[in-house]
Amino acid sequence: MAWTLRRSRGRHWATLLGATALAVTAGGALACPAGAASANVDFATHCIPPAVAGIPPIDGTTTANISVDNETPKVGDTVTVTYTVVTPAANNPTSLALPADIMTPTGKVTLGGAQTGDVTVTGPKKNDPVPGNGVFPSFSMTGTFTVTSPGTITLSPGDYNIHTSYILELDTPCTVTNPPAPVSESVTASPVSQPNTRAISLSSASGAPGAAVSVTGSDFTPGASVTLAGRSGDNQTADTATVTADSSGAFSGSLVVNDKTTSGIVAYEGSAWSSDKGAGPAAYAVIDDTPVPAGSQKLTTTVKAGTLSMSQAGDAVALSSVDFGKGGASTGALQTVTVQDFRGGPAGWSLTGKVTDFTGTGASIGAGKLSWTPACVTKAGSPSTCKAGSAGSVGASGATLASAPDATTTGGEFTVDAGLSLDVPAFTPPGSYSAVLTLTLT
Repeated sequence: MAWTLRRSRGRHWATLLGATALAVTAGGALACPAGAASANVDFATHCIPPAVAGIPPIDGTTTANISVDNETPKVGDTVTVTYTVVTPAANNPTSLALPADIMTPTGKVTLGGAQTGDVTVTGPKKNDPVPGNGVFPSFSMTGTFTVTSPGTITLSPGDYNIHTSYILELDTPCTVTNPPAPVSESVTASPVSQPNTRAISLSSASGAPGAAVSVTGSDFTPGASVTLAGRSGDNQTADTATVTADSSGAFSGSLVVNDKTTSGIVAYEGSAWSSDKGAGPAAYAVIDDTPVPAGSQKLTTTVKAGTLSMSQAGDAVALSSVDFGKGGASTGALQTVTVQDFRGGPAGWSLTGKVTDFTGTGASIGAGKLSWTPACVTKAGSPSTCKAGSAGSVGASGATLASAPDATTTGGEFTVDAGLSLDVPAFTPPGSYSAVLTLTLT
């Protein structure tokens, strides 16, 4: 994929004599955007303007909100946090306008409840121009934390700092007067599921109606009662038997298979089949040896298993151009990918992608600057249902574009798309930049 930067013309930077400074005011609350999951909160803020401003510390009000990319993570998951200062407690105290893209915010988000600590967040050096005596614009900062404890974790806005780079390098640190600030967002973390390592094997993959097949199993709960059962597709047949796991969780038993539609055999603990406490299905077919009546003909057919494959609508994507000095989002759409799973059986699939750095003449844009918003559509009649990956950065290490889970019966055809966005730094040298996005289906 390739895209082009187009340099803007006619911009003239005026010379500003003297230092710029930020003063603190009481900020009013803004309504939370429609449909936003997080809540705007107000909290008292103590800000210290740069010494060059000659203004004493002033106490004001900040309006902010916290949002996350995953409200129901598991322990061990990484959650991306966005801290948006909707109305900062700061404004331009002079009549001189401040140019765009001079502000770099940093801050922290305070965790509470099931997990405590602070999340460091940073924002890009990007802001709208600030008119003379105008209110400082809203800004957002992002960071991540790893979930370490199950339960409800609250997130509150914390201290933040506004750094400006124009004529002088200046900082305006703002601290929460009465920490912690009100809770703006929360996540509910669940424990890590213990992997199911139960397994079974059969003495034979086929047999005549009424034949017995030996079933051995391992890693079941020691001493547990284990049900052996035939399966016909997604349904259990009437053929069952019960065995008991020994002190190591192993067992050996026998199941008589009468149902001619049997396609597999499972073993499970409890009163009904559960993939969490079961193993299988192990493939098993009943060979119907019933004699053909006189004057009749026995008809048979075979359904052959296919493969897991993907195809693309094209191999090049042209992202939109951006202006030198402004930068921003260079956008486009992934060429549509079609996944066909004609294998049969219980296995699902995963489609992942990773991207190289965008390189140009003497410059580059990091792979982490490319993000996508995946979408996946399942063709009607497919046994599986695909799930789109999470929106976010693709990067050199890669991310999931789409997937389908393991199940008793899987397969089908799926259409995968994604919106693409490359965050181009404002003063990236003009020219054409390109990268290679590699998709892998497993």
